[in-house]
Amino acid sequence: HSIVSYWMSLSKLSGTRKEIISPPLSNREITSFYLIHNMRYPKFIRVLRITAAIFLVGTRTSVQSFQSSLARTNRLQSPFSTFETSSISSKRHVSSSSDAKPTITTNKSSRRPRKNNKRKRAAATEQKQSKNLDEVETWRVYGIDVDPDALGTESTADTRKEQNGAVPPERQYLTPPVVSALLSRLRIKDLLAEEGAESEEDASSSQSELKLPPELKDARVVRRSIDARKRRGKSSAEPKYAYVVDVDITKGNVRKLRFIGQPGRMERLENKENRAERAGLEGNKMLPSEKKPKIIIVGAGPAGLFCALSLASSGLFTPIVLERGQPVEARGKSIGALIHRRSIDPESNFSFGEGGAGTWSDGKLTTRIGRNSGPVRFVLETLVKYGAPQRILVEGAPHLGTDNLVRLLRNMREDLRKMGGEVHFGNRASKFHIENGIIKGVDAECTEAHERHQSTGGKFAPVHEPGTTATFMGDAVVLATGHSARDVYEKLHEEGVELEAKGFAVGFRIEHPQKIINEIQYGKDWGGRVLTRRPSTDVVNAQHFSKYATDATQQHEGTLPVASYRLATNQAFDGEINRGAYSFCMCPGGQIVPSSTEDGELCINGMSFSNRDSLWANSALVVTVNPDDPILHEYRQTHGTLAGLHFQKHMERKACEFGCGDMTVPVQRLTDFVRGELSSTVPASSYRLGTKSAPLHDIYPKPLYNSFVHAIINHFDKQMPGFLCDEALVHGVETRTSSPLRVLRDANTLKAIGVDNLFPTGEGAGFAGGIVSAAVDGLIVAEAIKTNFFENPGAALFTTKKNSVGFEY
Repeated sequence: HSIVSYWMSLSKLSGTRKEIISPPLSNREITSFYLIHNMRYPKFIRVLRITAAIFLVGTRTSVQSFQSSLARTNRLQSPFSTFETSSISSKRHVSSSSDAKPTITTNKSSRRPRKNNKRKRAAATEQKQSKNLDEVETWRVYGIDVDPDALGTESTADTRKEQNGAVPPERQYLTPPVVSALLSRLRIKDLLAEEGAESEEDASSSQSELKLPPELKDARVVRRSIDARKRRGKSSAEPKYAYVVDVDITKGNVRKLRFIGQPGRMERLENKENRAERAGLEGNKMLPSEKKPKIIIVGAGPAGLFCALSLASSGLFTPIVLERGQPVEARGKSIGALIHRRSIDPESNFSFGEGGAGTWSDGKLTTRIGRNSGPVRFVLETLVKYGAPQRILVEGAPHLGTDNLVRLLRNMREDLRKMGGEVHFGNRASKFHIENGIIKGVDAECTEAHERHQSTGGKFAPVHEPGTTATFMGDAVVLATGHSARDVYEKLHEEGVELEAKGFAVGFRIEHPQKIINEIQYGKDWGGRVLTRRPSTDVVNAQHFSKYATDATQQHEGTLPVASYRLATNQAFDGEINRGAYSFCMCPGGQIVPSSTEDGELCINGMSFSNRDSLWANSALVVTVNPDDPILHEYRQTHGTLAGLHFQKHMERKACEFGCGDMTVPVQRLTDFVRGELSSTVPASSYRLGTKSAPLHDIYPKPLYNSFVHAIINHFDKQMPGFLCDEALVHGVETRTSSPLRVLRDANTLKAIGVDNLFPTGEGAGFAGGIVSAAVDGLIVAEAIKTNFFENPGAALFTTKKNSVGFEY
């Protein structure tokens, strides 16, 4: 009774924070009471606790027994679980005397807060949060799969419309099936399904005004790719279009829909200002022409052109680009002469000329340095600015195609000259002026070059007199040559510029009929739905899959792009060690072309146009060669650091001999190559200068051949069943996948070690691999040059990481 009455009196005064005088109680009674008072449970539970306390006082049961019984009875954690006498005595002080009632002083910090204050704080917090509920956030949603049948026949053709219309691809790809899949993923009611399916005409007319539910402010397709992987438990592939979508949504709806950030599934994007967009290529400030430092750029490939554009747009420099080859419009004539008359121009061919080797290739824009990084995104947006199709900003594996690159490069050149830059064609760097460890300029041998000018009515006109030598003096030199400029390496070596050997890869071009790759990747049910819009190619593909026709295959309405592949292993055993083996520069719907730069050597490459509509699919198949590889031993003894360079040349000469020396390519069936047998017959090839059956298994040293065989049988054919077949044709050789040398440069200044104001960049210098990574490296070198000449050059496009010497690929 005393405890109950004391509890009632205390509960009335609990909010006053006053000192309370209690009736005389034993220590056990006081302990029991205060434990009850501190429990954070509803009132009806507290009544049970009071009853238990009365029982405890009456029976003098131990605290431990009460704890266990209480936990068993109520299935709740007992309030005694954290009880210690010392903790209570430290928080509550009990004083007593013989002639006075004991006084209990309650510490304010241990008292339970008032309910009114708690409600006030909750209301204040809610009011504060409500002010931010209307703020818009951007969330990126990954893995939105859409069945090709849902997209219909326009699933592969819609990318062509954006070239003519005003609908950007991020809106154009946001079709009703994509929106439905997005809403399903976000657990939002699908309004489109309620309204019913629109007709095709209505859907196409309302494409740009697609309705979104009120929960979403906006939505944009960031990336679209094809996913043809076989699902677990499925015997064949079920291709899906995989989308990545950015959605704008208020914070209130984020809480309502319970968005949870999961890397790779759903991520909230930070609203960071894009430095590249702020600076752009518009220029920050201008200096008078006579005060601008002159920067000589050797090479008009991706690295050289993007470096020149960045310097010129800053308004602080005058870039002078020296290109040994022809402008892109005249370069086509040199390539035509090579294809039709087998006449190779050593200065203008598939490797040399405006745009570099990538111009007459597939124009791949894939990279391993981060697709969504600021520099990569800036490169893609710049390409769109100069004429590339906008779809490259959205496609998962974007490519330009040779036909698009020709127009794009011409626009770049014209804009560069408008900004004060210079471009000189037919100028091959023959000497570097280095005085006291500082580079001063470049001598260039002038060869015949023709360029279209408005002054001549668009006709070709010579740009200078051939056979002369021009000297270009400047404040710095950017070395942006490609990996085929072997004479430049030799001149740098003679001038004492520090070079180091690096790993590279060599191999062959392997070609399959495109219909075989379609079947391997998409399966028999879907392979027949590949559409290129070229009637002759589509008919051949349809005839191949007609033998597999079933009711299920005839029900498909969606279409697919031509299939591609990527193969890799690091377990290609050569008899002693494991090597890396992989496919490289895969060209679906493409053709094989000669990339030789000198007579007596034969090297090949792959290319395709933007539509990728040929009958064949080709890819390089290469194995790795390390700088200290035993197969380079004899070359190192003779050529030292240039051993890899001379090994490549030796393999190209052997291939030329196998093909009879007239640009005819030696070939071998893949099945015969694996067995080490000469092919009695060979299938048709996309290579237009002719093929000849030859023992390609004897070209490379035995360890490399063993690695090829081991990788094909034990890895590639298992990754792609059917890859090893009689229709596959091996072409020899491909040796120029990357540079075998690197021009050493300082990790902070990006200058060549030992030579001041010499900036090596790009693929030829050993710091990139592909169009995008070379362009990014050129931009980074441009920023280093600005910092080198000016303390405050303006807004920087990008910053270089410390101790960075380039990109691995």
